[in-house]
Amino acid sequence: MTSAEQSLSTPQGPDSALQDTGDRRRWFALAIVMTAAFMDLVDVTIVNIAIPSIQKEAGASLSQIQWITAGYALAFAAGLITGGRLGDIHGRRRLFLIGIGGFTLASALCGFAANPEMLVASRLLQGGMAAMMVPQVLSIVHATFPAHERGKVFGLFGAIVGLGAVSGPLLGALLTEWNLFGLHWRPIFLINLPVGVVAWLLGRRFITESRAPKALKLDLVGVALVVLGLLMLLYPLTRGRELGWPLWGYVSMAGSLVVFAALVGYERYKAAKDGSPLVELSLFRVKSFAAGIAVQTVFGVALGIFFLVWTLYMQIGLGWSPLHAGLTGVPFSIAVSVAAGLSVQKLVPRFGRKVLQAGALIMVAGILLYLWEAHRYGLSLASWQMALPLTVMGLGMGLIVAPLTDAVLSEVPREHAGSASGLINTVQQMGNALGLGLVSVVFFGVIDDRLTPAQVGPAFAHGFQHALWWVAAVMGVIFLLMSALPKRPAQHVEGAEPDLPSVEKETELVA
Repeated sequence: MTSAEQSLSTPQGPDSALQDTGDRRRWFALAIVMTAAFMDLVDVTIVNIAIPSIQKEAGASLSQIQWITAGYALAFAAGLITGGRLGDIHGRRRLFLIGIGGFTLASALCGFAANPEMLVASRLLQGGMAAMMVPQVLSIVHATFPAHERGKVFGLFGAIVGLGAVSGPLLGALLTEWNLFGLHWRPIFLINLPVGVVAWLLGRRFITESRAPKALKLDLVGVALVVLGLLMLLYPLTRGRELGWPLWGYVSMAGSLVVFAALVGYERYKAAKDGSPLVELSLFRVKSFAAGIAVQTVFGVALGIFFLVWTLYMQIGLGWSPLHAGLTGVPFSIAVSVAAGLSVQKLVPRFGRKVLQAGALIMVAGILLYLWEAHRYGLSLASWQMALPLTVMGLGMGLIVAPLTDAVLSEVPREHAGSASGLINTVQQMGNALGLGLVSVVFFGVIDDRLTPAQVGPAFAHGFQHALWWVAAVMGVIFLLMSALPKRPAQHVEGAEPDLPSVEKETELVA
């Protein structure tokens, strides 16, 4: 009997202590993988706040600065699907430990980088290791917890997402301004070392191994096509504005569609040949998965636009310090965490997808409130005035982020959990990259390249308001896409049997 099954049975006689131990093990495992997910979420945002310090202290050029931030995202997005499939094949616990070990080592290399070139290379390695680690988080949850308990777990995951979204810039601001031991920006990477080492040691002990029940092979041609297609799409988006949006960038992005079409054709061939495709196309026949992936992608676009523009607005437009800007986001983080837990545990079982649609409308309401305040108060807008719209937006995001993950994975076959998890994270990263690319249009596109110091504040305030209208429009599209989601995730349908993992097929307890 697996630990998941043990938790469902009533302890009887001398075996009750062992059953309780098995139940505790999986919750310890959950805490470990959630810590790893938090590390990744923080690391995505923590660097942005420290860029001025890195540029000054390390002597990095603008191009190198671009790669310090974009290199991580590119390596991360390009390796996510592969990382998920490797977990299915070789064991999710094993890949998680490899990922978090490599992520910790790469963080040390970033912190002790002797020059900008070493820092760029270390960030690429860090992104690649995150791509091994992150897909296993949702896969381990999917394999360890029965369907009727995953709602609670994904509620916790949503809270972690909300906390990581804002705490990264705040933590980066604190570590940079404190200049611990005269290390300037380096502690933003070195802080991962103790956390990563402890998570690796505890992960070896408490995480239960799981893998696909049938033998799979790594699809190397699929890996090459995924990496090539993503790079052709994301590289021009990442560097397009800096390079003046050259023609080759548009050709590359258009060519990525051809590569993805070739990927679909090859994966169909691979599935028919030996049943081991990198991307399990049959997943898209699961309505909840296909609709959820579409929502996840567009949601990533909205978040990619908002968070970058919001940071630029506060630090450049309003002239706030990194710490001031970071503290301003605390109400948003708290609201996301509270709403995420409430949505999955209390609201979704009763109201189903209406909760997600309500979240989209609430986010739009928060955006419109923010627009009204920004227009009325201009450059005198204070942190305490931003608290209300940020809280409303955070509540809306919390109602979406946890139930959405739940809905996407609820009907996915267990043997494809890693592939599905990798796809979820990949499309989210692609959405964010598209959003960041659109910032050049919806924000910088309405700001003059040559501004006097007196013009900077009003121009950035105007650009912020213009971009918020776009974010509101994208959220409207998300609301419409959500109508294709199932009315309720599988584990919330009345009378549904809990889907218990099979120990013979999939899991073995590792002491």
